Parts: sequence; C-alpha cells; structure tokens
Amino acid sequence: MDKSSGVGVLDKAVLVLGALEAGPASLAQLVTATGLARPTAHRLAVALEHHRLVDRDLQGRFVLGDRHAELAAAAGEDRLVAVAGPLLTGLRDATGESAQLYRRHGEHRICIAAAERLHGLRDTVPVGTSMTMGAGSAAQVLLAWDDPERLSVELHQAKFDASTLSGVRRRGWAHSVGEREPGVASVSAPVRGPSGKVVAAVSVSGPAERLGRHPGRRHAEAVLAAAASFSAALRPAEGLPSGTA
Repeated sequence: MDKSSGVGVLDKAVLVLGALEAGPASLAQLVTATGLARPTAHRLAVALEHHRLVDRDLQGRFVLGDRHAELAAAAGEDRLVAVAGPLLTGLRDATGESAQLYRRHGEHRICIAAAERLHGLRDTVPVGTSMTMGAGSAAQVLLAWDDPERLSVELHQAKFDASTLSGVRRRGWAHSVGEREPGVASVSAPVRGPSGKVVAAVSVSGPAERLGRHPGRRHAEAVLAAAASFSAALRPAEGLPSGTA
C-alpha cells in the first residue's frame, strides 16, 4: 500500500517523527530508521525542532517535542485517555491496587491516567507525574522492545539491566519491588498500537508488603488482560472489548 501523500517533504517529516516514537535517536539512528540521506534527515529534524515537534535530550539526541502533547490535549481525542477510565477502574477492582497508564516522553514517562485504590495503604501517582525511565516495571516495559543500539545508552543510568529486559520480552510483562521507590512494588504490561509498537504501559502498584516479593505471580494475569483491552481499543474499527480487565 502506497503511504505517500504526494507531498514529498511532508512524507519525509512524518518518517522522522515516526522514527522518534520509539524514543531518543541520534542523527545516525534517524538516518538508519528513515532511510533518508543524512543532510535531509538533519535538515528536517532541525526544522521540526523549530516548531517544537522535535526536541533534544541531555545527550543531544532528537526526541519528540512538547507540541505533540499540546495538540493531543487541544484536540481532546487522545484514544488512550478516552478509554482509560473504565479500563483502569476495572483493573483496580480486579487487583485491589492502584492502577496507572504511562506514556514515554523522551527520557521520562508520564502518568496519563490513574485509578487509585479506594481505601487503605496505596501508591498514589497523580495524573501528569513525570518519572524516570531508569526504574520501575513501567519503565522496563517501555524500554524492553526498544532498538538495541538505543538501549545500550539508556541502560547506563538504569537500575535494571539487559537481562531483566530480556525476561520482560519473554514473559510479556514486568514487575519490580523497591526499584522506583522503597517499599513500593508494581506490575506492568505493554499497550501496543495498531502497528504492534509499544505505545504505553499499564500498571498496578502498591505497598511491597502487600504485593510480596514476586508481585507478578499475583497480578500479571489481570495487568496483561487490561493491556490487551487497551491495545484492542486502539485498533481501527474496533471498540472496547466486552471485558475491561
């Protein structure tokens, strides 16, 4: 299927933005991912940076800019956020723990929706909270299927290693205990867009004393089901499945 719009420069700019969906990229990585000539990739990335559609991280790599989040909020059509309420509520009720949805933004992950545990000790993550990509089960999920070359850089500051992420890919879910914050445990699974790319991570989190040393044994099934529901909701011509968790 021809995906060309007939406007060459626009198609090439979309290639650059699409490559950055997977995370930070150097100019060389952009060239490899897009197939564009190096001068063309650089010119487009810099032009998109001027319009805040692209930004730079601390290592000078290109990342998606703040303008994307602003446009999504203005349009009010962010599909993930639109379906998050019932899905996270269902996950919270199924597990008895707080549930969150995270999206990657450059070197951080942002909580874009949450459903808190209704009573008792809980892990509260307000919507809009920015967290590191170097700790926690959601970070593991958002990095596990990343480009190997990019991962070698990202893991330098992480509290987990390549073998941990290999386990995440094998199981299809991640868990952590005291990694992001002492005394907090979590379980996460990937939400995939129509192309199969990981676009978000759905999680449950709570006190480690309640979730135990292996929280995945208790809650992985429910988190995977919620992730599948989110992924189904993103497919064209498909709405929410009958189950919400």
